[in-house]
Amino acid sequence: MTRLLEVALPGQAYPIIIGHGLLADPAAHLLPALARPQVALVSNTTVAPIYAQPLAARLREHGVQVLEIDLPDGEVHKTRASFDHIHDRLLEARFERKATVVAVGGGVVGDLAGYAAATFLRGVAFIQVPTTLLAQVDSSVGGKTGLNHPLGKNLIGAFHQPRLVLADLDTLATLPEREFRAGLAEVLKYGFIRDGRFLAWLEERLDDVLARDPAALVEAVYQSCRNKAEVVVADERESGERALLNLGHTFGHAIEAGLGFGSWLHGEAVAAGMVLAAEVSCAAGMLDRGACERIGALIARAGLPVQAPDLGFERWLTLMGSDKKVDAGRVRFVLLNAADHAMAGCEVPADVLRRCLSAGATAIAA
Repeated sequence: MTRLLEVALPGQAYPIIIGHGLLADPAAHLLPALARPQVALVSNTTVAPIYAQPLAARLREHGVQVLEIDLPDGEVHKTRASFDHIHDRLLEARFERKATVVAVGGGVVGDLAGYAAATFLRGVAFIQVPTTLLAQVDSSVGGKTGLNHPLGKNLIGAFHQPRLVLADLDTLATLPEREFRAGLAEVLKYGFIRDGRFLAWLEERLDDVLARDPAALVEAVYQSCRNKAEVVVADERESGERALLNLGHTFGHAIEAGLGFGSWLHGEAVAAGMVLAAEVSCAAGMLDRGACERIGALIARAGLPVQAPDLGFERWLTLMGSDKKVDAGRVRFVLLNAADHAMAGCEVPADVLRRCLSAGATAIAA
């Protein structure tokens, strides 16, 4: 089963194709998206032998000039050095403005390759081939690209929409269990922020998704991408509604930076961050206890952390103060007023924030 979505941005609409076995025949989907048969395949040392190298061979069979660029694996390598390496290889190979950069990998690869495409020769075409669940449902859609800085996550980057997102769910068969579960954090997020019907479906079918049932995976990825696409079309540059997609991320990014990038996976940090957001919402009188427990219980069922690490209150404040969502010197949070409805731009009283962060999130399902 193949599902098709369109991100209907004015003047730069693009398709998201979701299904199994999509990489077996690049002529069906990839070739029509190329302005010229000149492709830079950006991957990492883990994913490249499994997916990027076979894809490169198939593209060459169709007469495409392919430059393979492999980066070190891991969030710790989402740096300027990796970004510069992509540019170095493109320049050495004398790639031109009608070339296409294709990212084959997870969110780190996609963000770095996308930012390189956005800035090489002032912008070349870009295609996302996400191979992790997190990338398929979140980072590959919407055009956010960039890299990390020692002071915070994703602080340097650009908006650069892909020409195509090709989500081959067969790639999830080789995804380690920990990374698969981390990707589920972003899936659950869509239910929490705006889609009660999808939230109910997840509560009913989560075991099938965890078992990687093919039909359940197609539905989970499709509904996640549908939600993401609708939000991006309404607010491409994150001036309003798109901020809802950051539920749990202010806390989560602080966890990642505070513990050292790569110590916790992004989805793990976001999961704990969403529980914290629910607890803060409850403490602030916005969310009832039953809804808070419902959120925590589903996150726990997915095998994700519901207890945030103890960073110390002052350290929390310092890390969150570097977040992209700081406005006029104040940290703005995405909070919840129902289990399936979020609100952006929320300020939290200092005493509420101190109480929740000092105690850490309650392990609701324990």
